[in-house]
Order: sequence, then C-alpha cells, then structure tokens
Amino acid sequence: MQNPKPSSKMFLDIVGELRSIITEEGIETGGKLPSERELAERLQAGRSTIREALRSLELLGLIETRRGEGTFLVDFRKHQLVEVLAAFIMQQPDSVTDVQETRRIHETAAILAICKDSALRALPVWDSLFKKIDQDGEILREDLVREMIVAAGNRLSLKIWFLLKQYSKVPFSEMTKIDENESVKMLLLNLGNGNVIATLEAYSEWIKLVESERGDNNK
Repeated sequence: MQNPKPSSKMFLDIVGELRSIITEEGIETGGKLPSERELAERLQAGRSTIREALRSLELLGLIETRRGEGTFLVDFRKHQLVEVLAAFIMQQPDSVTDVQETRRIHETAAILAICKDSALRALPVWDSLFKKIDQDGEILREDLVREMIVAAGNRLSLKIWFLLKQYSKVPFSEMTKIDENESVKMLLLNLGNGNVIATLEAYSEWIKLVESERGDNNK
C-alpha cells in the first residue's frame, strides 16, 4: 500500500508556496492567480496536486474559480471556515463575552501603542475625527476603532479584529449616539496628548455604552 504521507506533505507544501506567490506578487482581493499550468511549472508539481490544492482553498472560501476567466483571490473576511467554526463556537453560553473581551484586548493594545509613539499621536486622523464629531454630532463607530488599529501598525491584529467585530455582536457599523460623543471626544483628545490612563478610561466608558446598546454587554 502506498504511504499517503509524501502526498499530504506535497499538498501542504503547495498551499504554502501558493501563499508565498500571493504575498510576493502583491495579489490583492479580487486579483487573479496564475493559471493551473503556470503554477505546476513554477512549483515543479503535478497538475493534479495543484488542482487539489486549489480546490481545497476554494472550498474554504479563500479563492474563487470563474469558468473561462481563471482563479481569483477572495476577501479573507468571507472565509467560509470562519463561518463554520463560529457556528459551533458561538453556541457556548460564554462565547460572546469571550469574543468581546478578546476584541477589547486588541483595541486596548492599539491605544497603548499610539500613546507611546509621538509620531502616531500626531497623526491628523485624530483631529479630523474630533472635528467631525464636534461639527456633525456623530462619526461612524468603526472608523474610530479601525483607525486606531491601523495606526498601531499590526496587520494581523487588524485582520483578527475584523473577525472578532463580526462575532462580538457590537453595532460598530452604526453612527455614534449623543450620549457617546463626550466619551469619544475625550478618547481622541487624550489619545493625541498621549495620556494613557485618561484615554483608556474614556475608551472603557465609550465601549460599555456601545456594547450595552443591544443588551450584549454581559459585564
């Protein structure tokens, strides 16, 4: 009987090399991947192995094959494996609370990184958001948190945050309400000044208001 291990190892190698190609060539969401024939030549692998790897990635929702057009990279936030895992994980009573706490860890880490770096504190986005909420009376909640995590410069944290946001049942996609605005202003003001304690206090006050809007705050 043929030992299946070499085949499995080859498959994992192909998936890893495909990831390298995507990274090195800067293929972004919606971008086209090399053809099956080209991948077989570049990776020195059989077309059946390449086909198996591509099929697996497609089943996971990471790539999309369009008949007559080719294979394209899909937005990681639409990753079907995450949806499947979430269907099981979120059945646990404490799951939402755990996701919220993990999400807050990333948000807090971004605040700490910004407060410690004078260049990040001086970014014009904080003043821009402050003026917008002061003049318009509202900003998109997600804009504030996303900008903080982007500024912190940890791309992996940003990707994780997008997924955590999706499953923490927090209405980040809505505009701030009147009772949130003072906390948001204090957050932005102290963030720009590098006042860690005051920024974290304002963040904590604001996020509790946001999380309690739909009764999801279990604290």
